[in-house]
Amino acid sequence: MSDAKIAVWFSCGAASAAALKLTVDKYGVDNVFAVNNPVIEEHHDNKRFAEDVANWVGIDIQYAINSNYPLTSVVDVFNRRKGMSFPHGAPCTVALKKQARQEWELNNPVDWHVLGFTVDERNRHDRFVLTERDNVLPVLIDANMTKNDCADMIRAAGIKLPAVYGLGFPNANCIGCVKATSPTYWNLVRKEFPEVFDQRAEQSRMLGSRLVRVKNERIFLDELDPQAKGRPLKAMPDCGLFCEER
Repeated sequence: MSDAKIAVWFSCGAASAAALKLTVDKYGVDNVFAVNNPVIEEHHDNKRFAEDVANWVGIDIQYAINSNYPLTSVVDVFNRRKGMSFPHGAPCTVALKKQARQEWELNNPVDWHVLGFTVDERNRHDRFVLTERDNVLPVLIDANMTKNDCADMIRAAGIKLPAVYGLGFPNANCIGCVKATSPTYWNLVRKEFPEVFDQRAEQSRMLGSRLVRVKNERIFLDELDPQAKGRPLKAMPDCGLFCEER
């Protein structure tokens, strides 16, 4: 491992930030690439968080962008793919994360990958290893760290978590994540970012994408009762190279 090159996929969430710190501490800054997939629909404070983490760890963050989607915009992906959510997953994750990662790897061969899988996401890690690649270092799982542990680690370093956490969102994904189906989530988006909610509602209606689930039935966002609530929001996976509904 002394000469191995490691890519840490940093998503501007607490878990991937903690994973980056642990990886650099163990393997050294010269052996590690910190790579981010930018998405313009993320909250602007994510950029501040990324800079704070980079200074903390002592590493520059690189950006992996799919050359077919230079705008790095989920709205652009939805329009070009003529849909927002498909049975095999969300097209934004495929275009802006997975394919961008594959393009970056063509020019930057590495031996190992690190993602922000926490110990409470062991099943997600196992599925990723089974379906994507087996050269993954489970640094957070090996450290027995949960998402809350990761957030505590960031705070202890004196770094303020991304602003969206303070608004009640369980991760720092792009605002109006189409992988979310909870009425609780979407009404929080409507409350905190009404312009994003309206944009998603208009586009989803135009593309025929029913994004929210109420009583086990998919409905359009513009049909969602503003007072509707589902289960309380819980810590969700960072939007990375694996796509799941929640």
